[in-house]
Amino acid sequence: MFKYVSIPIIGFLLVSSLVLAITNNKLEVMYEQSYNQTQPISAAERERQLTCLARNIYYESAHEPFEGKVAVAQVTLNRVADSEFPDDVCAVVYQIKHHTLGKTCQFSWYCESPSKLKQINQALYEESYAVAKRVLLEGFRLDSLNEALYYHADYVNPRWKMAKITKIGRHIFYRG
Repeated sequence: MFKYVSIPIIGFLLVSSLVLAITNNKLEVMYEQSYNQTQPISAAERERQLTCLARNIYYESAHEPFEGKVAVAQVTLNRVADSEFPDDVCAVVYQIKHHTLGKTCQFSWYCESPSKLKQINQALYEESYAVAKRVLLEGFRLDSLNEALYYHADYVNPRWKMAKITKIGRHIFYRG
């Protein structure tokens, strides 16, 4: 009689142990990703990062679908995590490379003169800001773009020799 009762109990204990191990592992990964920083980020600093990211999303992809906005935000954050770029959202967005032929902005809108930048459409900016919050604060990502560091509009051809990942909306995304 005891052997029939003990089989379900043993099964329950094994499943419970497995669920507990998976949950602990997931929590440990989330902790490392979210809280493994040398200094805590203040609310003002987080707001500064959100604003920089939202502006970049807006000027690069305001008229793109949701996935296109997420993709632009994700490339920006992928660059923050990559050693070839600055480790700050705003520094990545406003990065300028100087060379013998002049300067190159990492995101073309930043090199535009202020008079060429279009008047901000408040609804589209708020949508860009909401996407920035989802990507920066909630960790929302498109799995296919985990390695994407570059993109360009489909109406230009920079003749890059990088591996193409995908096209979303009017942008083509590449590995670094």
